[in-house]
Amino acid sequence: MYIADNWKDYEVLDTGNGEKLERWGDYLLIRPDPQVIWPCDHTHKGWKENDAHYHRSSKGGGEWEFKGLPGEWSIGYDVKTTGKKLVFNLKPFAFKHTGVFPEQAANWEWTSSIISEAVKKRGDSEPVKVLNLFAYTGGATLAALSAGASVTHVDASKGMVGWAKENAVSSGLEDRPVRWLVDDCGKFVKREIRRGNKYDAVIMDPPSYGRGPGGEIWKIEECLYPLLEDCALLLSDKPLFFLINSYTTGLQAGVLDHMLGKVLSDRFGGECESDEVGLPITGTGRMLPCGASGRWKA
Repeated sequence: MYIADNWKDYEVLDTGNGEKLERWGDYLLIRPDPQVIWPCDHTHKGWKENDAHYHRSSKGGGEWEFKGLPGEWSIGYDVKTTGKKLVFNLKPFAFKHTGVFPEQAANWEWTSSIISEAVKKRGDSEPVKVLNLFAYTGGATLAALSAGASVTHVDASKGMVGWAKENAVSSGLEDRPVRWLVDDCGKFVKREIRRGNKYDAVIMDPPSYGRGPGGEIWKIEECLYPLLEDCALLLSDKPLFFLINSYTTGLQAGVLDHMLGKVLSDRFGGECESDEVGLPITGTGRMLPCGASGRWKA
């Protein structure tokens, strides 16, 4: 399991009965988690004394119960491999999310390490170009920028791209080389192929289902593999890495590993490594599984 265990401003305090108790900076939140199917004794005082609780509805969705949580706040993450601090502006919104997936810090460390090493070898003459698709509020983008990469950040949501820009400013990265694009990821990749543009690395965090800015329908079971094939055409002659994150139950680590091996290893060589991504649970010492990641490295 890839474990995000370098957080100071975030931790999973306890879990049970379909929920997790988390500390986000100075605030305690309770949010639902479908992976948490075990019981809980609720002895941690945060189960009663928290700042917000997201209650899931039996009809789908849910709503927040606020007890002292501000409309916006921020937390920081110190990237171990680079020593740089990333700052994330948070706010609770409709479907239980806050604006960052803490477990992805395990991947930020991995990508930052590879990018930093490549930047040192190349110097200023040849930039490390990274493409981040379905880029959300920019966690992977910030990590890549802080490691010295030039990033193209693509997401279909104008609001998410704007949020990512705010995070870049808060992290002191607004002057780094980055393109912020509101676009359908599949269509953007095809245009980049026609334009002959190349990237040294690709990161993608595709949803199970979604719609592009023009109403384009995305179904991960049907669209992911063709997109992976297209992205392989965007890789430079000496690519660095490829990362796929998945929160879709059917796309387990072994599936991601198989796809990456078939599309990338057969063409470029290199190594595939895929596993669950997880967070340590402070109260028990066990790990909370939070999806899967497929990694290919040259």
